Amino acid sequence: MSARIDRSSVLLTTLVALVALAWLALWVWHASPYGRYLNHAELAHFDLAREPGEAASQAAVYVAGWVLMTAAMMLPTTFPLLEIFHRMTRQREDRLQLLALVIAGYLGVWLLFGIAAHAFDLALHEAFERSGWLQANAWVFGAGPLLVAGGFQFTQLKYRCLDKCRAPLSFVVQHWRGAGARAQALRLGAHHGAFCVGCCWALMLLMFAVGTGNLGWMLALGALMAIEKNAPWGRRISAPLGVALLLWGAAVMVNVAAASPAETLVCRAR
Repeated sequence: MSARIDRSSVLLTTLVALVALAWLALWVWHASPYGRYLNHAELAHFDLAREPGEAASQAAVYVAGWVLMTAAMMLPTTFPLLEIFHRMTRQREDRLQLLALVIAGYLGVWLLFGIAAHAFDLALHEAFERSGWLQANAWVFGAGPLLVAGGFQFTQLKYRCLDKCRAPLSFVVQHWRGAGARAQALRLGAHHGAFCVGCCWALMLLMFAVGTGNLGWMLALGALMAIEKNAPWGRRISAPLGVALLLWGAAVMVNVAAASPAETLVCRAR
């Protein structure tokens, strides 16, 4: 019994250390001259046709930043599943490799989501440059993510995915059979990542409204998602959080509508 407790403590300590290292790396990166590469707005400055090599290298840096960000924000939300999986594979010699594959599958799904989200954000900014309606209704970029995130808090998809994330034991039992262990561990992590994206994607999109390089918002949103997924009372905050986001989005709309044309132009320039 004590050996099991010791192994669990070592695992938790290691995972916490990895997450802390990710946060430290983000803080150092953010404070460095290269901190702008954490901000999605910089992607709009790429000129792929003129400098494809430089644009590709910068995009790779953004991918690394997104993976680091999701590791810092989202790995803590999956600690219960990782601990259960570790206990179920504790007799295997390759248990650490399998655990690493679960994490890789999980972060891989978040990476795919990040690529899709950044592509959508770039398309929106391109549409803004060409659409008079969007230029006349700039509130879409500030209030839109808030309203989408708030509304999603009340959908069946949100709660279906959240329930899957809040039942890590049954999830591991359902997806782990031990045969073809490496591929199955990777798939388990990917499946869990898909449900995690399913319940948290709208909250994560808020990073594009407040700035993907904003460490304070990363910490706040990461804490909210961890509470929703892991705290015994976490499901109870979903609806109040949705109401707060909808009210916030409505307030942004009202403020933009009340702004003078000159103020609106200043906001766009920023």
